[in-house]
Amino acid sequence: MKYNELTAAIKSHVFSRTDLALSGYEVLDYQLSLWVKKGHLVRLKNGLYAFRREMEKVQGEGVAFLLCQPSYLSLESALAWYGFIPEIVYAYTSVTARITRTFENAWGRFIYRHVKSDLFWGYVEMRTEQGPYLLAEPEKALLDYFYLNLARINTQDDFDSIRLNEEEMEKTLDKDKFIKYLKVFGVKKMEKWAGRCLP
Repeated sequence: MKYNELTAAIKSHVFSRTDLALSGYEVLDYQLSLWVKKGHLVRLKNGLYAFRREMEKVQGEGVAFLLCQPSYLSLESALAWYGFIPEIVYAYTSVTARITRTFENAWGRFIYRHVKSDLFWGYVEMRTEQGPYLLAEPEKALLDYFYLNLARINTQDDFDSIRLNEEEMEKTLDKDKFIKYLKVFGVKKMEKWAGRCLP
């Protein structure tokens, strides 16, 4: 297959080896590697590629969704999105029911933290011109953070170091939903620290 045949065949900004196979096209590994080397394609991970000429049309949030499924943006990424923490986040942090893993590519660093499948809920679908991705609800983003970082939160100083924005949390959090979600986790230590997020 020639590169111009690839561009004619694939209409999306990002595509996978599976997409090619389902479309009935056979592309050899060396061809994809050559097109990456020549700068025509950008590799997101093995088997997943984007057209370099359309990189600006691909958002990091969408990449986070494509790299590891099922997953949803949560933890520091979602906390920053909701204005709950002041820091600029330099990695896309997601929750997955699959194994914990990390990817790095032209869009940045992508971190996936594992939760058991019965805690994989509490997210909404975000639709953009570049494609969809999943984002934790504000209540779930906070609870995911406490759940996955609980070993490091033992004192008031540990809690204060998270630098949570109480004003934004008070405006955004649904108290009843937060308490309902917290009970599902069933972790006593979480109740102590997560409960301090409520007015």
